[in-house]
Amino acid sequence: MEWSFFVSVAIFALVMTGTPGPNNVMLTSSGANFGYRRSIPHFLGIGLGLISLIVLNGVGLGVVFHTYPLMQEILKWAGSAYLLYLAWRIVRAGLSVNLEEEVAKPMTCFEAMMFQFLNPKAWMMSVTAVSSFAAQGSGYGVSIVAICVVFLLIQIQTSSLWVGFGTLIRRWLSTPRSWKVFNSSMGALTASCVVFIW
Repeated sequence: MEWSFFVSVAIFALVMTGTPGPNNVMLTSSGANFGYRRSIPHFLGIGLGLISLIVLNGVGLGVVFHTYPLMQEILKWAGSAYLLYLAWRIVRAGLSVNLEEEVAKPMTCFEAMMFQFLNPKAWMMSVTAVSSFAAQGSGYGVSIVAICVVFLLIQIQTSSLWVGFGTLIRRWLSTPRSWKVFNSSMGALTASCVVFIW
């Protein structure tokens, strides 16, 4: 594989994982509510979920969506419902952090990984990555592995920046009211991602 392959995949991964979306809104909220260290499992789970989707699309799962459009519809409904649940969880975090700290918990690695299977942006990324960058013929398997590695390396950096942004915001959130406003805003942004699904 040539350097142009890696550069192209890296630029695509940077744009896809670095721009606002459900994952990055939730990472910012997690950084603000729980700090950087406690948010690490969250962004590692996102990476594991993304590479799982890339591998699944690489072995042909994308064909299922073309063959059975109902599967896409089910994914949209399930993804929308889960996003609304996560938005509610983010809004509630503002109350938990300040009043009942032991109740509030960051998203686990497994939860973040599983969320990717309901995240339409993650599906779009993985389908596009495989269809655009996978090599033909005998190099196909190696190219899928290379795409996964590049995506994971880029995603860890971009997710880390979003969590870091959240930890910076945390410094300005000094009152229960400011926490409530922040988490309500982040919850609303997460819920608004449902609009883009439909």
